[in-house]
Amino acid sequence: MTQTRATPEPQERTSCAVETTLQVIGGRWKVLILRELFQGVKRFGELQRNIRGVTQKMLTQQLREMEADGLIYREVYLQVPPKVEYSLTPLGASLKPIIDAMHVWGVNFGQAKPGNQ
Repeated sequence: MTQTRATPEPQERTSCAVETTLQVIGGRWKVLILRELFQGVKRFGELQRNIRGVTQKMLTQQLREMEADGLIYREVYLQVPPKVEYSLTPLGASLKPIIDAMHVWGVNFGQAKPGNQ
């Protein structure tokens, strides 16, 4: 079954590499999904419980996009009831230093913001 994405592939419409990165990990949920998977393999239910506010539909959509982009791997175990686990690919794991740097920047920004001193 071929999957189509609602948005064009990043390289088709971006003008710089930073924009490509933001296209791939942007949005409210993808960074939170990455945060969970940096800790190890997770099942769908674990991800949904640990990411407050995400709906089943949105989590499914984001996981499919991330899988299509090569960031995560979806392992399906043929058993009853079905078991599905998600993990990072090497490409997805390579985002950890970027996300860590963004975290540090966000903390520093919060502390340096006028009125927070």
